[in-house]
Amino acid sequence: MPPIQRRSIHLPAPGTKRAVVIGAGSFGTAVAVLLARGGLRTTLQTRTEQQAERLGEDRENITYLAGVELPRELRVEHVSAGLARADYVFLGVPSNHLDQVIAGLEGRELPARAAVVSLAKGLVPPHGTPPTVLLSARFGASRTGCIGGPAHAREMVSEGAGLVAASTEESLATALAGVFIRAGVVCEESNDPIGVELAGAAKNAAALASGATDAQGLNAAGAAAGHIFAEVWRWAEAQGARPESLIGLAGTGDLVATALAPTSRNRRAGELLAQGVPAAEIPARVGQAVESLESVPLLAGALSAAGVQAPVTSALARLISGELPLDEWVSLVRATVPPPARWRPPVSPGFWRPAVSAGFWRRLQERVRARFAGHR
Repeated sequence: MPPIQRRSIHLPAPGTKRAVVIGAGSFGTAVAVLLARGGLRTTLQTRTEQQAERLGEDRENITYLAGVELPRELRVEHVSAGLARADYVFLGVPSNHLDQVIAGLEGRELPARAAVVSLAKGLVPPHGTPPTVLLSARFGASRTGCIGGPAHAREMVSEGAGLVAASTEESLATALAGVFIRAGVVCEESNDPIGVELAGAAKNAAALASGATDAQGLNAAGAAAGHIFAEVWRWAEAQGARPESLIGLAGTGDLVATALAPTSRNRRAGELLAQGVPAAEIPARVGQAVESLESVPLLAGALSAAGVQAPVTSALARLISGELPLDEWVSLVRATVPPPARWRPPVSPGFWRPAVSAGFWRRLQERVRARFAGHR
């Protein structure tokens, strides 16, 4: 397969800012490619020295992202090289290893000014904690953020994506979105990182559930996904998340991309579960880690601890563990009735606007005026 190349759009470069991506799986590699295209002086750090040597020689990640040429300016090195000169550190490791990686960042000479951004779409054990909650507690909310949205790795570097850069610090979300936009990728700014992360966790669980249920009928698959999103939303709302995070790019947009992708790890894992393959054997069958197999049990536990009724998410966790047979899982999905709606007064148009930063609206208005100025 010839290497995939994509020309980035020409916008002002961010200067001499440096980024390090820790983790050279498919998504970490794709993000590193985009950051380099977007003008950051980017380094991709690998788990082993052998992997670093191979990527450096091949200029391609044959194992995880075959056919995508690594930009000439993208450096590759082993994680032992440290982080002393980084302005941005992107964590492209599975969520079940994030706590170890986060704990070791300061020992790797992480600069006090550097921003730390999670790329994970899962939860951190043992309590099912959203990654930015851990990052904020350790480094402060103003230095931390996450990336969400529909971002199939191969398509992202060749055709584009619809990303979400989220941080409670507006300047960080703006800077992250700007880099991806310079690389030719649509990127929304958000100040709701927990909502974006829980949207990603919900979409992984929903994609797994729909894969496990698809052979039993599209209605059952759709019901499974819908129940899980509703259950996760009740928990997210209690943590201050906003509905647009789950119904927008980071949630339902990402779910559609994952459910339709022929190579979706989470959907394929669900299909294998339905075929009776034990969860422990699925990653080897798929060829990569499957985040939902780890995060769904954590999600079910977190929902239970929060007092949220989550029969479908809990049942999916039992399907993964082998405690619940497939036919009982399907029957439960078909028979579950969500709790009654909490009736509220009608909302006025534009009810969500105050939750979005004033700066976002100012920039949006400026862009609209600039776009149409030449058509008067």
